[in-house]
Amino acid sequence: MEIHREITPLNENDCFLVFDRHKNDFDFPIHFHPEFEINFIKGGKGAKRVVGDHIGEIEDFELVMVGPNIYHGWENYKNDNSKEMYEITIQFPRYLFDVQLLNKNILKPIKDLFKNANHGVLFSQETTKNLESKLNIISKKNGFDNFIDFQSLLYDLAISRGQKILTNLSFDDQNDFHNSNRIEKVFKYIKENYNNKIRVEDAAKTINMSVISFSRLIKQRTGKTFVEFVNEFRLGYATRQLIDTNDSVSEICYSCGFNNISNFNRIFKKKQNCTPSEFRMNFKVTKKII
Repeated sequence: MEIHREITPLNENDCFLVFDRHKNDFDFPIHFHPEFEINFIKGGKGAKRVVGDHIGEIEDFELVMVGPNIYHGWENYKNDNSKEMYEITIQFPRYLFDVQLLNKNILKPIKDLFKNANHGVLFSQETTKNLESKLNIISKKNGFDNFIDFQSLLYDLAISRGQKILTNLSFDDQNDFHNSNRIEKVFKYIKENYNNKIRVEDAAKTINMSVISFSRLIKQRTGKTFVEFVNEFRLGYATRQLIDTNDSVSEICYSCGFNNISNFNRIFKKKQNCTPSEFRMNFKVTKKII
């Protein structure tokens, strides 16, 4: 099975494109493209959201941003497709903002938003409702004023509270999620050793820190304990293999560094709200062949 590679209508002279539509169901397959995308949905409660290795059920208001080449899509699930939904999709090129511009202090929140979007960002219901009117204005206006409104939207999204990262840390290796040189070294160490036993003492040595200071750093930077950080990294590889291979759950468990199948199932279910076998089946049902 293959996921659809969407060819967007953006050309080199476009800053962004907006699609505004009313519809009764979700009929576009899981797809990816090299552009960033912001997707707003109103009235689709119960539909299924797929972003990378994440599968979830949406609320009545939905606002998600995904980065370049991360696959995503929305599917009919428990939603009532006899009711009309309203959807606004904004797509813009990854190099719309110059790197030197993004490095300016005032744009740091937007730079961080773009980095997090590489793993998919779900915005809170409060943020989504508050920005509905701004999204509607952007979908109706044209010209330079609209570009100003678009930049304002990005900033509002960037500083909003209650953002949720959707995919596991290691699901897309080419995207940079770490935010300091020390964390980058730890990330590299885990990436090279995730399928073996990883001791916190050995990881701490890579950046010349004591175990206590190292554990505190990981917690501050990631919001997770070191064990949780490593397990989430391993889960990213595991979900990728569940999607892309026919390897058994047991084979995937041990190849990703988990020491036993029951522990793997427990950690996986806690993160994904389903077992590895259920995840694989759900994804196969959701994914369409083009």
